[in-house]
Amino acid sequence: MPSALAIFAHPDDIEFVAAGTLLQLQARGWDIHYINLCTGNGGSVQMDGPTTTKKRLEEAQEAARILGASFYPPICDDLELTYSVPYLRKVAAVVRMAKPSIVLTHAPSDYMEDHMQACRLAVTAAFSHCIPNFQTDPHLPSYSHDVTVYHAMPHGLCDPLRQKLMAGQYVDTTSVHARKRESLAAHESQKHWLDVSQGMDSYLISMDEASRAVGRLSGKFEYAEGWRRHLHLGFSAKEIDPLKDALGDLCLINEEYEKAKAVPV
Repeated sequence: MPSALAIFAHPDDIEFVAAGTLLQLQARGWDIHYINLCTGNGGSVQMDGPTTTKKRLEEAQEAARILGASFYPPICDDLELTYSVPYLRKVAAVVRMAKPSIVLTHAPSDYMEDHMQACRLAVTAAFSHCIPNFQTDPHLPSYSHDVTVYHAMPHGLCDPLRQKLMAGQYVDTTSVHARKRESLAAHESQKHWLDVSQGMDSYLISMDEASRAVGRLSGKFEYAEGWRRHLHLGFSAKEIDPLKDALGDLCLINEEYEKAKAVPV
């Protein structure tokens, strides 16, 4: 059975921008896997850190259960995620446990540092999947089949300097939106935090609106998630697009993006 692994920073990040794609893959026979690298301990103004960590772990486990995804525990607290060898060994071990053909992660350039560090770790961990001399923590054998990395659209659909970004492809999540919403609702502690810290005015409504906005960008789907495919060099022998291959008409290629991309020599 082919597998897909979502590697994101915080509890609820996957549910906001990637859960719909995971569910569409699952419906087509894929095994799906789920890790938040950070505990989410910073995500409350009502609870202390240890209490928040415990609560958010329980919520993330419930969200993964709703999605039917294999769950892996976080590796560090919020704002402490760095691109470092010890953390890389842990993330690479998760990659080798899940053996994904598809890795979903954050945009390389996003509004906050945990997202960007999670992206860097995910990319290198995926790159190392076939390098037997790279030691993971815990130690696990490498595997040889191709891996393709896809980057989610950043929060606000723009980079940290406010420049608008386009997706390379759009996945139709309309048929699974209700279940995606249910999985996000499992993170109930986040309603107050996001209202206070980011003015999101109900995180469920914010997710609905964001998914609908990406759907409008597709020009075709009611709800959608947008992705940009990482360069294949070092990950696969040739350029491949397993997301499109798996989802067919549910995955719309953005021809404007494809025309604008550089051609590697």
